[in-house]
Amino acid sequence: MKPEILVTVQIEDARLASFREAFIVHHGVWPDLETIATLGGDASAVYTNGTVGLSGAAMDVLPQLKIIAAQGAGTENIDLASAKRRGIAVTNGAGTNSSCVADHAMALLLSLVREIPTIDRLSRTGEWASLRTNRPAISNKRLGIVGFGRVGQLIAKRATGFDLSVSYHSRRPVADSPLRHVSDLIQLAERSDFLVLACPGGPATRHIVNAAVLEALGPSGYLVNVARGSVVDTQALIEAVEGNRIAGAALDVYEDEPGVPRSLWHMPNLVLTPHLAGSAPEVRDEQIALALRNITAFFEGNPLVNEIT
Repeated sequence: MKPEILVTVQIEDARLASFREAFIVHHGVWPDLETIATLGGDASAVYTNGTVGLSGAAMDVLPQLKIIAAQGAGTENIDLASAKRRGIAVTNGAGTNSSCVADHAMALLLSLVREIPTIDRLSRTGEWASLRTNRPAISNKRLGIVGFGRVGQLIAKRATGFDLSVSYHSRRPVADSPLRHVSDLIQLAERSDFLVLACPGGPATRHIVNAAVLEALGPSGYLVNVARGSVVDTQALIEAVEGNRIAGAALDVYEDEPGVPRSLWHMPNLVLTPHLAGSAPEVRDEQIALALRNITAFFEGNPLVNEIT
């Protein structure tokens, strides 16, 4: 008999078919604890992502659970300590969406600084002369990147094509990188026209972009977040944007997902997307294939491709 798997993220039926070839599939998007117990009580595997995650309480109602496969790199809402205590293996999809996230970061930056969404909307109303105002250029400016793993490095690679001067902030300098490492985040913000966040989520980075960092970025500075919503103090960001203490922000992630905070909806100098920087058909196919390789390897007693715990 096929093992059972609980899928807790949104996946099209055509892609669920890949799981159904090897598993009995139970699918519920953003399930609550009761739904998890009802749908997945006999599941030996869970496919989730870092945002939806899987709590220790959820693991407790899945007595047969043996392995958790995270869709992307993030595992911030998966209770790794509980998984370790239970002997549950955890894998992720690190690297599968890095290029896509880097592409989206640059798209957000261009859209924000050049104010493309607003200009597009107003152009459709027949306006013309009033829209032909000067917007800042992208090229030959200073880009600061917070987090310099795979995504951060790919953003830097793309930024050089725009003749941007790139510096980065991370816990330690990256070996062999010719780019400037700035150990203090406020100093990086002071030295940047654009600040792009590409670091992991979790307690260590919660609200590292606070009022002081936004003040350092300044009234002509722009913020782009493709990391995790928890990295930015949302209230401090709202106050900075409303008070013109920064020029604008582009966000793909939010503190209380799913959903975009209503307080952000009507701010004209924001560009908002619904946590899809890493989403593309090619990425989804690669993520599912990697998860299936990991889960199959686990049940066959073979080494996992990228085990976390």
